[in-house]
Amino acid sequence: MIAYASNIQTMDAKKDFNPLIDLLSNPIADFYRAEGYCADESVGYLMRRIITLMAQGIDRQLEPTGLTNAQWVPLLKLYLGQASTAAELARQCDLDAGSMTRLLDRLEAKQYCRRVRSSDDRRVVNLELTEAGRAAAKEIPPTLCSVQNALLAGFSAEEWQNLKTYLRRMLDTAQTLQALAEKVDKNDK
Repeated sequence: MIAYASNIQTMDAKKDFNPLIDLLSNPIADFYRAEGYCADESVGYLMRRIITLMAQGIDRQLEPTGLTNAQWVPLLKLYLGQASTAAELARQCDLDAGSMTRLLDRLEAKQYCRRVRSSDDRRVVNLELTEAGRAAAKEIPPTLCSVQNALLAGFSAEEWQNLKTYLRRMLDTAQTLQALAEKVDKNDK
């Protein structure tokens, strides 16, 4: 965080920035300190453990479909219409083009999707779900609900809403910090 704080001061002094500074102009939280730091109690560690255990639960429930944790995400995004090309899907899944190509090769080998060259632009290759892909994708939302509901056992509806609010705030801050870092990097070049 120290790097962000010094970059904020530099950018603020230039007066060439935008409302990203508003969020970051408040004092930076001091919840963690190097002395006595306990990784097992950090928010990042706890979130990572939850995500890992959730992924394992989803993998177990989706095992009959033959989908792995890496494969169900792009399959669901295709099913929901959030992407139609490998490039769009790679961006949506935060993967590089090579990783996405290999993943699509595996989904295609399982006959869950196919690549179809666009009739409008021969350079574009669209992705289509097969009937088997649509059937497998239909199983994903109920599985996600089942696993997440199990992890939230004992939470009240209000606690669940509060948790989502807190996580959205953290995500908004993380995205703002990312945008700030990218802007600082761009200005440094």
